[in-house]
Amino acid sequence: MRSLPLPLALTARLTPVVVLACAGWAMSSGPLTEKQDTAAKDTQKTQSEKASGPSSTAVSKTYAAAPAPCTSVAAKTVTALVPGAKTAGKEIPSTDTDLRRTCSWNALKGYDYRWLDVSFEITESDDAAQTSYKERTGEKSGGGAVPGLGNEAYSVVNLTTEDKQQTREGVVIARVSNALVVVNYNGSDFETKKAPSTDEINKGAIKAAKEVVAALLNGQKS
Repeated sequence: MRSLPLPLALTARLTPVVVLACAGWAMSSGPLTEKQDTAAKDTQKTQSEKASGPSSTAVSKTYAAAPAPCTSVAAKTVTALVPGAKTAGKEIPSTDTDLRRTCSWNALKGYDYRWLDVSFEITESDDAAQTSYKERTGEKSGGGAVPGLGNEAYSVVNLTTEDKQQTREGVVIARVSNALVVVNYNGSDFETKKAPSTDEINKGAIKAAKEVVAALLNGQKS
């Protein structure tokens, strides 16, 4: 039998080696091995998760939705704080009424102008409400705590002047669990160009805030 040329003979000798090598690669690192490795990792992960338990738990919320704001302030209180205003109030449109609802009253009686608005804001948790409360009160310096109102409450009064017309505004922010109550009350006298006293505005804002917080506490909880 005639000898094969050197390159062809070398190829014939190497072919079995290449085939075996390929087979070995397929067994050690082919798709089957990858699936086996993946399955093993998944099993280890599942066992680890079972051993460590769930990473987080659902946060319970005291309040799931904001109550109706226009009925949160008594009619006689509206009449006292905003003379001449319709006691029914006007609810301000909101992008999500479950999370935020606001009602507003305003009127000009003679030369005296008064404005009151109250808001309910619902957050995901008590911690989220606390964070928001701290941020807001931190932005409004010069005020003080309001004892006995919700879990915590803060009141501040500021005076602004524009074109020689003074306006004094009081803001009360209260936290009740995962809900925030925000009250704004301001006034001006267009005849004297003066604003109501700090005491009048502060007491009015706190009075409204107490009624709004009471309405929240007496309302529907989740």
